[in-house]
Amino acid sequence: MDSLHESLQTLPMSFFLIIISSLCFLGLISRLRRRSPYPPGPKGFPLIGNMHMMDQLTHRGLAKLARQYGGLFHMRMGFLHMVAVSSPEVARQVLQVQDNIFSNRPANVAISYLTYDRADMAFAHYGPFWRQMRKLCVVKLFSRKRAESWDSVRDEVDSMVKTVGANTGKPVNVGELIFTLTMNITYRAAFGAKNEGQDEFIKILQEFSKLFGAFNISDFIPWLGWIDPQGLTARLVKARKALDKFIDHIIDDHIQKTKSE
Repeated sequence: MDSLHESLQTLPMSFFLIIISSLCFLGLISRLRRRSPYPPGPKGFPLIGNMHMMDQLTHRGLAKLARQYGGLFHMRMGFLHMVAVSSPEVARQVLQVQDNIFSNRPANVAISYLTYDRADMAFAHYGPFWRQMRKLCVVKLFSRKRAESWDSVRDEVDSMVKTVGANTGKPVNVGELIFTLTMNITYRAAFGAKNEGQDEFIKILQEFSKLFGAFNISDFIPWLGWIDPQGLTARLVKARKALDKFIDHIIDDHIQKTKSE
């Protein structure tokens, strides 16, 4: 929320005038439109809906709203309609009975752009593409034969154990050790090398993580995307180009090593 307040403070006055005039116009239109039958929930303002309550949407805040509106309640964040589930009966319907309908993960503007419109297994819609991705991962990446060839994984685990043993009687940051272990295993398993551009790759992933979770006004009010008051578009383009360049470099290195061998 601090980043949101800082972004709002840097916006020009003309931007707020556009927002106010749009509020009046859309508020008038919303009165003329027929309302959809959504579950009960807290009332929101025109255009922004319940965005003023974003700082209250913690697990405790959602539990408080559930006690007031029931185990299934509706909220509107800008132009997005959201439904919160907190009762076991409704959760069973969503997670078990109707899981094929609710299995798709939502993706904001940053996720859609950085993953080439969900061209990955994490955010891809459930369907033929996702099943093919899962098949490739099971057969090529997580197979028993592939796992047995990961001597580097054992090396990284041995290295972490030796680090812990060398610091007997001293405080050890377990979280940092686990993060380093996971980072080294993932990098060596994916690219077959260690410390060759690893710092650069971590910086790219950190920027991806920041962009995935950054507040973007166009996620909630799409027609404000062309204004881009937070300057996220330039960061998205730069981050994706950096990852593409890095992966292209890794692929070229593998091709050269194959030719030389």
